[in-house]
Amino acid sequence: MLLLQPARKPPRSQGRIGLAIAGGGPIGGMYELGALRALDEAIEGLDLTRLEIYVGVSSGAFLAAGLANRLSTAEMYRIFITGDSHEARFRPEIFLQPAFMEYIRRAANLPILAYQWWRDLLTDPTGAHLSAVVNRLGGLIPTGIFNNAEIERFLRKVFSSHGRSNDFRDLDRPLYVVAVDIDTGQAVRFGSEDWRDVPISRAVQASAALPGLYPPVDIRGHHFVDGALRRTMHASVVLDHGVDLMIGINPLVPFNASRAHSHPEGLDKLSEGGLPVVLSQTFRTLLQSRMQVGLAKYAQQYPEIDQIVLEPNEDDGEMFFTNIFSYSSRQRVCEHAFRRTLDDLKARRAQLAPIFARHGLRLRDEVLDAPHYSVAKGLGKPPRHTETTARLHRALDSVEDIVKRRHRNRRPVSKRR
Repeated sequence: MLLLQPARKPPRSQGRIGLAIAGGGPIGGMYELGALRALDEAIEGLDLTRLEIYVGVSSGAFLAAGLANRLSTAEMYRIFITGDSHEARFRPEIFLQPAFMEYIRRAANLPILAYQWWRDLLTDPTGAHLSAVVNRLGGLIPTGIFNNAEIERFLRKVFSSHGRSNDFRDLDRPLYVVAVDIDTGQAVRFGSEDWRDVPISRAVQASAALPGLYPPVDIRGHHFVDGALRRTMHASVVLDHGVDLMIGINPLVPFNASRAHSHPEGLDKLSEGGLPVVLSQTFRTLLQSRMQVGLAKYAQQYPEIDQIVLEPNEDDGEMFFTNIFSYSSRQRVCEHAFRRTLDDLKARRAQLAPIFARHGLRLRDEVLDAPHYSVAKGLGKPPRHTETTARLHRALDSVEDIVKRRHRNRRPVSKRR
């Protein structure tokens, strides 16, 4: 589904494009990667590694940080999907490593709580104080099932090699990674003035720390969890930056069972799927309704900014019923998102063409009209770079970008009619 909010007042576009990517777990991230690959292939003039600003939340933070570090969608596809990248070796199991240290740390409190329980039982047989001990038992439950430290180490290695940087301050474009301080409930934008010194890999780890699955991430004595707890996409960060076009991607939408063409066997009603399905539907409904309220508000607050949001269709059982941690499905989900995004662009081509045109972009009809265009079609061969050649290539790319930006800024802006 493609949500389109054209600017009510056609903007004096300078080609400033911002990207906001929401969370959605590993499979949501693979959907977002497929959608980004479709944008890369279908829109001429769009360079996703050279946008004006990037904002990422949870799994979306992985992709936003990669693009801001000039990792192309093709290279990220090689890293996360095909595994044939010469730059990084991704192992899906790093997302599912048990948090043994968290278990041990929590279990260490058991003897103390057992002693307090027996002491209160002997000194107060009526049980007046037992409720306090029962409350303390909650402290024995781990805050996360899986360990996310290995995820941070992987990202740190990727962002610290081949001329890239793990430092927000070294990036050519603003990058904001959003997480929530669990002690205050407030959202924090890593990459902003007060939090720019935090390594990007650490910020992404914090933004993707989904409560219950991963433990909070300790940064400067604050404990951070998934940034989606406050807002779905945090698109306002992009819109406040003064862009002309905002592109957003949200991989989690509620499933409309009444419109779906097929269901898993024996599951005609979502309630028949038990608690996991009901919770998934509830969570998705909350995320999407919150985003829709935000977009309606943004249309009023930012009337000169074109806004486009990509997300799955409401009858997309492929996305709803695929296990959010099913890494074996990642290539299928990525291809699925690629094709659905191309279909959405093709269906809305007449509306999108003039909007893209005023931002210097053009839809590639040869891609949209190709019946079997694959997500891997434009990949080409994996590039082979040494650390030295990678840094040289990055430096030359930076010079080319500076020249393009200066040329763009010198062009006269046509008057609004």
